[in-house]
Amino acid sequence: MKSLFLAAALAAGAAGAAQAATPGPISEVTVTIGPELEAKADTYGRRDLDMLAKELKRDVERSLSRTGAIGPDGAALHLILADAQPNRPTFKQLGDRVGLSFSSFGVGGAAIEGAAVYPDGHSDPVRYRWYESDIRQSVGAWTWSDATWTFQRFADRLARGDAYAER
Repeated sequence: MKSLFLAAALAAGAAGAAQAATPGPISEVTVTIGPELEAKADTYGRRDLDMLAKELKRDVERSLSRTGAIGPDGAALHLILADAQPNRPTFKQLGDRVGLSFSSFGVGGAAIEGAAVYPDGHSDPVRYRWYESDIRQSVGAWTWSDATWTFQRFADRLARGDAYAER
């Protein structure tokens, strides 16, 4: 992957660009829950939000390591899980609302923000969001299907260098 970064830097330099389009290695990944999603903790449940943050971190680290984009002395990737919408009611929602069924379903998704902060101090914004728009795609979904799908798509694009300030 380092050769890919080098090739991208050379291509960008040949085209007269000031910076390469792809990031250098990432040495650290942190995920926090944003204030808007944190406000929904009483609705969704703290356990679910913590699980989502861990899943986002795991997916990003897995994709970065698979492509060789994790390395020492690289950027610190600080991600904020800004929003998440479940496909089915969470355990907390089921416990709080009598008559709500796990058979209920809807469209879900997630929004991710943050920045890659490089050792020299400059940073690149990171932004990605995806929400399902077709309820027919949610019929067999589990509680956080669309949110985890968003995490996987984001992680794969990030590993390819495509998710910086996208969408």
